[in-house]
Amino acid sequence: MIKVQVNMKFTGEPFKRVPVTIIPDADPHNPIQAMTDRSGMALFDEAQPMPGKIMVDGVARHQGYLDGEINIELRSLLDSSPVGEDGSPGGHTHGSSAYPGMQTRALNVNGREVLTDSEGYLVSLDDWSESFVRTLAQVDGLELAAEHWAVIRYLRDHYELHARQATVRDMLQHFRKLWGTEKGNNLYLHKIFPMGGPQKQGNRLAGLLRTKGEH
Repeated sequence: MIKVQVNMKFTGEPFKRVPVTIIPDADPHNPIQAMTDRSGMALFDEAQPMPGKIMVDGVARHQGYLDGEINIELRSLLDSSPVGEDGSPGGHTHGSSAYPGMQTRALNVNGREVLTDSEGYLVSLDDWSESFVRTLAQVDGLELAAEHWAVIRYLRDHYELHARQATVRDMLQHFRKLWGTEKGNNLYLHKIFPMGGPQKQGNRLAGLLRTKGEH
């Protein structure tokens, strides 16, 4: 028997109901498939020890001699980095907010668990999607409109361009030009993001980390 345990790095949270595939080196055209259970374990009852590759959710995560229990720690299922020379997952380029002892909660996003911290910030920034926005907005009781999406897109674009979160001043300058003074002001931005304004609720929905200037 071969057992594959798949957990979130740092927090130790199990990845549940995730497809795991063993591709034997000797017979790569006949992969062996299983799903992780609630504890993050995938069991291959009939598999004998063998050299091969382990795929988790379609991405290579381990390469080597497969025998007994194999532990795989991932920052995110969407981390597509190749396995390293030791057969373990490679590096990560988009960041994680995980730290030892972090209190997390799981959101069901299109049937997949996505982890956030206790306030709703993504544990892994690569887990962001429009479906995540809709799910978190529903949890927050926020009905999304065009203005919300405009702010979310702006926050993400600003981060990609400047490698930092937008400040309130950045947002006011941008949306004053885009919407005029009636909507391009701090009062209106806090009205449409009532749970902490655009720098808290906006950044959470945009899949970004906290800013030092949150208020």
